[in-house]
Amino acid sequence: MRHTRAHTRNRRSHHALKGAKLLKCKKCSEPVLPHIVCANCGTYKGREIIDVLKKLSKKEKKEKELSKK
Repeated sequence: MRHTRAHTRNRRSHHALKGAKLLKCKKCSEPVLPHIVCANCGTYKGREIIDVLKKLSKKEKKEKELSKK
């Protein structure tokens, strides 16, 4: 059975993609996806989950520590 263009387009009107909802990290104010650990500071719900400084090189650690203060 044939569907008209209008019928097909009405059905497809809900197929549009929606943009990601970004929140601000409470500690460092970086944009973060909800329910995801912050990649910048490693915190989630106010607790430090990932030690970000452990994975950085010596030079990067110093810069990061200075920017935290």
